[in-house]
Amino acid sequence: MKHYCVNEQEYIIRQAVPTDAEQLARVRYQIDGETEMMDRVQGEALLTERDFCTLIESDQQLSNHLFLVAEIDQHIVGFLRCEGSQLQRSCHHVELGVAVLKNYWGLRIGQHIINQAIEWAMTTKLRKVSLKVVEINEKAVMLYQKLGFVEEGRLKEDKLLSDGLYYDTLLLARYI
Repeated sequence: MKHYCVNEQEYIIRQAVPTDAEQLARVRYQIDGETEMMDRVQGEALLTERDFCTLIESDQQLSNHLFLVAEIDQHIVGFLRCEGSQLQRSCHHVELGVAVLKNYWGLRIGQHIINQAIEWAMTTKLRKVSLKVVEINEKAVMLYQKLGFVEEGRLKEDKLLSDGLYYDTLLLARYI
């Protein structure tokens, strides 16, 4: 567990536990409705409290999986998950996903939770952390680059957004 204070707002980042499942289901649903930068529109690929509980318990058993939450006053305001493969040829690599409730943007929660994941990847002796981001999510792209991620590829016209246009998805990675 790590404590942070940004703009006079205190928060912690810690590993997820099964009792977080109910809040995580609500937070994920809310985030999906706050931005188009996620893979889903609100209500798609819904994860229930039970789904999150199973996911957290499973992640706790796998050495190349990590599930972190950011919490303010015992309320989850963001989360990060790293998922690795169980295949020998790919188990050195994890894919990262991160999300923060819009009301808490600007508190560097994303930066701190990703840094914690990078520290974990180093101690776990992983080789690569990757992620996907829509090209027009400029703030996120700049953050990832600041944290050492580099572009490895681009999925052309990968996301259809509400403006009716197709956007590329950037494939970014950080080597440990």
